Amino acid sequence: MIRKVFVFIVLSALSATMHAQKFALVDMEYIFKNIPAYERANEQLSQVSKKWQAEVEALQVEAQTLYKNYQNEVVFLSQEQKKTRQDAIMEKEKEAAELKKKYFGPQGELFKKRTALMTPIQEEVYNAVKEVADLRGYQLVLDRASDQGIIFGSPKIDISNEILSKLGYSN
Repeated sequence: MIRKVFVFIVLSALSATMHAQKFALVDMEYIFKNIPAYERANEQLSQVSKKWQAEVEALQVEAQTLYKNYQNEVVFLSQEQKKTRQDAIMEKEKEAAELKKKYFGPQGELFKKRTALMTPIQEEVYNAVKEVADLRGYQLVLDRASDQGIIFGSPKIDISNEILSKLGYSN
């Protein structure tokens, strides 16, 4: 009997604690789409990425051309010429791989450029979310766009438009 009463008291206390917490949702994807600077930064990154990808592909095409020429002429080449051509092909492939890593690697130029362009905007949005959460007393603000665990969220607790207003953007 005492055990049942104890369990009831613990469950009641947990229930009361859960009701006291306030939650809100934001849709970061929606917020970023409504910030012109973010869209411009994305477009800039896309253009730079295409340019760099073209440079890498040009080197890869050069390597393929060297290889095809080598295949067509291999029967006419001496051992020394074969070795020279193979080295040239491997050097061009290595050059393409290094350029790709330089531009698109984990700490590559694209990563650095994305960080430089996006971080200030993301920090501004984060600070606005934090200010609204503090002002309204939210203990938890979830991102509707990125969290696969949210099956339903009432529009009443979505503060995305409030965040955009705080940032000075109308929706």
